[in-house]
Amino acid sequence: MRHDDKRSLRKLKREVKRAGNKARRRHLKRALADDPERAAGADFDFGRRSSAGLNGLDRDATRRRDDGS
Repeated sequence: MRHDDKRSLRKLKREVKRAGNKARRRHLKRALADDPERAAGADFDFGRRSSAGLNGLDRDATRRRDDGS
């Protein structure tokens, strides 16, 4: 994987995580305003703003760890 590709993947993941966090905070604020008693248990689905699919894409030699310690 080229250095520019890794950089663009990291940038994409940061943007996705930022968008998800903003949406989560907005959802929690709305839940708190609507029903303060049940706001603590409000669930949030990240949906397309989830960065789980971007985890582990850059598994090159700089990321590998030696298992034999």
